[in-house]
Amino acid sequence: MTDKPDTPSKKAEIDQRAKRRSEQLRANLMRRKAQIRSRRSGAEDERGEGLPAANVSPNDEPSETD
Repeated sequence: MTDKPDTPSKKAEIDQRAKRRSEQLRANLMRRKAQIRSRRSGAEDERGEGLPAANVSPNDEPSETD
């Protein structure tokens, strides 16, 4: 019950799978980034800097007396 490949051809097959998986993940990431960029369509220019929650002052927080 070892994880080591038995033959050199088995190792080559494992390496090919890893390479193919890496390429597919990279391509998927590029597609997702392109999709996000197309959805934003200039909205990044309207956004403020930092996280929206970081700009909340202590007086703006809801009270816990419900």
